[in-house]
Amino acid sequence: MNKLTAIIPTGNEAHNIEAVIASVDFADEILVVDSYSTDGTFEIAEKLATKVIRREYQYSASQKNWAIPQAKHEWILLVDADERVTPELREEILSILKNPPEEINAYWIGRLNHFMGERVNYSGWRNDGVIRLFKRDLCKYEDKHVHATLIVEGEKIDKLKNKFYHNTYITFDKYIEKLNRYATLQAKDYDKKTGTLTPYHFVIKPFWGFFKHYIIQSGFRDGVVGFTIGYVQCYAVFMRYVKLWLLRKGRQ
Repeated sequence: MNKLTAIIPTGNEAHNIEAVIASVDFADEILVVDSYSTDGTFEIAEKLATKVIRREYQYSASQKNWAIPQAKHEWILLVDADERVTPELREEILSILKNPPEEINAYWIGRLNHFMGERVNYSGWRNDGVIRLFKRDLCKYEDKHVHATLIVEGEKIDKLKNKFYHNTYITFDKYIEKLNRYATLQAKDYDKKTGTLTPYHFVIKPFWGFFKHYIIQSGFRDGVVGFTIGYVQCYAVFMRYVKLWLLRKGRQ
């Protein structure tokens, strides 16, 4: 059996930390990477994890790339605090680690998404997946502030059949706070590739975000939850360009 390190990045995740650590208790090492939490996350993690390391948060990819080389074992399972490894996913991972194919360096893992207390079946979240089981020395995240993809040497990637349970929602106010935080970070990424800001960015692109999630990706089939996802996606795109405008004006 190949040994496994589970990495869990945290920042004020006291409401999640015990459950996420419990879901990866099959790992040979549980490494929590804490961003100087102030809500007790660090203290809880110290009691439950194999090791807790701390670093001031800059952005997600930077934090993860700093943590990955510190893992003790070659195989890494990276789990966000709002995700859970289901029993079925656990068994599939253990089965792979018994005899991992030589030609595979990483695995996609799908996510069963929940929002506002409901399972999301459509709304563009249906086929959501992330590369989270991978070899330590052959993978690193691209240098982006938000939604960075894991770069896998040789692009030797497969996909697991089972999925994470994922619930990013705490309260609606907290979710809007998260979108605003992401918009601030995304503005830095988009500044490099966006030309002059026009009504296209402030009107058409936000409307397209809603239309895509709610109509094209069948968000209407998710009821109120689907409408809300479409609306907040519209808001998120709008805020991204407002924050970019502010960044360029030196007012952010």
